[in-house]
Amino acid sequence: MAVEQEKLIALGANLSSAIGSPAETLHAAIKELSAAGEVVAQVSRFYATPCFPAGAGPDYVNACLVSSGEFSAADTLALLHRIERKFGRERQQRWGSRSLDLDLIAHGQVVLPDAASQKTWRMLPLEEQKTRAPEQLILPHPRMHERAFVLVPLCDVAPDWRHPLLGKTVRELCAALPQADRDEVRPL
Repeated sequence: MAVEQEKLIALGANLSSAIGSPAETLHAAIKELSAAGEVVAQVSRFYATPCFPAGAGPDYVNACLVSSGEFSAADTLALLHRIERKFGRERQQRWGSRSLDLDLIAHGQVVLPDAASQKTWRMLPLEEQKTRAPEQLILPHPRMHERAFVLVPLCDVAPDWRHPLLGKTVRELCAALPQADRDEVRPL
C-alpha cells in the first residue's frame, strides 16, 4: 500500500472553459480532483494575477491547494493532465493562455529526479525557460520560488512547508520576492 503524501497544487486559468469563467473552472477542477480520490484538505483564496509572461493574454485567476492521497507524484501529474484536458486545455504554446493549468508544485519532501537535475532546471536562464520544457517531472517545481502567483496563494494554505533544497518555508520564499510582485496578486 502506498504512503499518503501531502501535495501542493497550483491552479490557474485565463480563458473560459465549457464550464464557464476561469474561477468557475477552478472550482469545477477542484471537485474533479476530489472525485478522482485526492483528499483536498485546504484551498486558498482565488486571486487575480497578471498574465505571465506579460502581454501573453488575459489576466489569470490563480489559487493553490493542499491535498493528500496515495497517488505517486507521476500518477498525480497524470491525473492533473487528465483534468486539464477535460476542461479543454490544449498544450500548444509554452506559457500560452489556457482554460485550466494544474501544476504539481510539491509532493511532500520528494525531490525529482534528483537534486542536481532540479537545480539545473531551477537555474535555467529566462530565455531558455521560454523554449525548453523538461521531459520528466521536476519536483519541487523549479520556478515556484520566483512566482508570486504561486507563493502568495500557497501562503494561505501551506506557509510553513519547507523547500527541501532551498531550506526556506513558503512564507520566507514569498517574503523574498519584490513587494511589487506580491502586490500584483490581488484577492478576488
